Amino acid sequence: MSESLLKQLRELSIKEKVGELKKPSDKKSLEEWMEGGIRFTASSGKLEQVYYAALRTLLDCIVPIGGDDPILQEGGIYLGCWLESTGTINAELLSRFIPSVSESTYRSFAKHQREDGMLPYKVTDHGPAYRQIQLVTPLARSVWNHYKLHHADKSFLQTMYDAMAKYDDWLMTYRNTRGTGCVEAFSTFDTGHDLSPRFWHVPDTPHHNDATQMNPDSPILPFLAPDLTANVYCQRLYLARIAAELGLPSEQWQAKAEESLASLYRYCFDDEDHFFYDRDRNDELVRVQSDVLLRVMACEVGDLLFFDTMLRRYLLNTSKFFAKYPFTSMSMDDPRFDPFSSYNSWGGASNFLSLIRTPHAFEHHGRHVELTWVMYPILASFAKATRFAQAVSPWTGDEGFTEAYSPSILCLLDYVERLCGILPTPEGELWFTGLVPYDMDHGEEIASETGYSRMVDGIAYELLNMREGSELYRNGECWMKFPKGVRVITDRSGELRGIIGMSVREIQGTLQYKDTSIAFRVSGNQVLAYESGTLSVTSTIGVVNPTYR
Repeated sequence: MSESLLKQLRELSIKEKVGELKKPSDKKSLEEWMEGGIRFTASSGKLEQVYYAALRTLLDCIVPIGGDDPILQEGGIYLGCWLESTGTINAELLSRFIPSVSESTYRSFAKHQREDGMLPYKVTDHGPAYRQIQLVTPLARSVWNHYKLHHADKSFLQTMYDAMAKYDDWLMTYRNTRGTGCVEAFSTFDTGHDLSPRFWHVPDTPHHNDATQMNPDSPILPFLAPDLTANVYCQRLYLARIAAELGLPSEQWQAKAEESLASLYRYCFDDEDHFFYDRDRNDELVRVQSDVLLRVMACEVGDLLFFDTMLRRYLLNTSKFFAKYPFTSMSMDDPRFDPFSSYNSWGGASNFLSLIRTPHAFEHHGRHVELTWVMYPILASFAKATRFAQAVSPWTGDEGFTEAYSPSILCLLDYVERLCGILPTPEGELWFTGLVPYDMDHGEEIASETGYSRMVDGIAYELLNMREGSELYRNGECWMKFPKGVRVITDRSGELRGIIGMSVREIQGTLQYKDTSIAFRVSGNQVLAYESGTLSVTSTIGVVNPTYR
């Protein structure tokens, strides 16, 4: 069986799968993809077809703006590149596939920085726009991960550092009017939370479309915003890393990060609910439980115990956010919850921007098994999709508003690579995951056996995930064999570093590596380290199960 799947993977033609190229930038981007050796195939099911439709549509989302190098566009009805998404988390994922476009996307925001230090919230054919701030994923984390993954030029890192340091000053000058150290929201669009009950009775845009002003007659503004404050906290953590890399003082950024974290907990965290809320001008908490929680968690706030409590009470709770197709943008037990996904709404539907921000929150705390419970239903939803929408119905998995939306495209590419592919990390590791998508909907086949390939530092890797187990090939030769349900960790040259248990059940079996057989057993999320020919336990955190109330 492995021979036929391997043959299928090696003979797959990316150009044939993608079809006719529409614009000059398509050819360059596709060549870069192919240089990375990235191929995905499946022995059956619909996922392979959808995967290459996603690649085809992704190329349409890569467009030059103003005569500059091509950058990533949001896609669908959104003509341009948004800092909250396209310029951060989208580009961070794209960096594993078409890195040159990610770098030019990051640079476009630094290029258009205003003299006062403000970064544009979007860049379009009409130029940069500064009406609001619209922050979610920390730009510094995305920039750092790109730099580490590709050993990028330090001049790139210096350019981005200078821009981000100036923007930090701007935020503290104009969005800390109450002197709390929190970052303030003046409008709905400051966080991109269109139609969310979080911002009922708040204008969509800042006063007179000026990001430094708010409606002076509002009875509730400004909000001390937990997601904006967490963004700056995490931003400062990574600015400290970047400063150290550039040989600059980093202590100031670490101290500022600690100040942001203290403000976040003091003003926005409710101990009784164990939740983060906005605090309005009247010192009242805005008790709307929304995906603000996931945003804060993706900014590396809290330790493992803190995150596990969030999982039990909220993220894996089927009466809160853990819908059939997670995660909803509002808690499902809130009477204001709106499940409809047929329009641009953060009032209930599961949005793909939340879904691509999710892995970092989970993996930062070693919650790999729990993350698969998100990926399985979403990949099942993709397998029946006819377009790449902004949102998915939390009840049915049907695609929602708009099409050709780059966050959903990148969600598919990312989830395939995390679940059954080959993922290079900024820390210099390669992840080979021995799982396959599961037939969640009506038993319809998605991809019963899969093959995935990648080129890393001139080495060709091929991973086959089959019913009887997984096989890894290195430069055409069988390099490892291991049972289903585990993730094998290596360095970039393929030398074994360890294993992670990726199933709720204990996996017991044998790893065949370098002509030796190593017996092991590993439980969910358990980490085994490889040293001197043996695998030994280095971390055991167990699994957090779903809850229902």
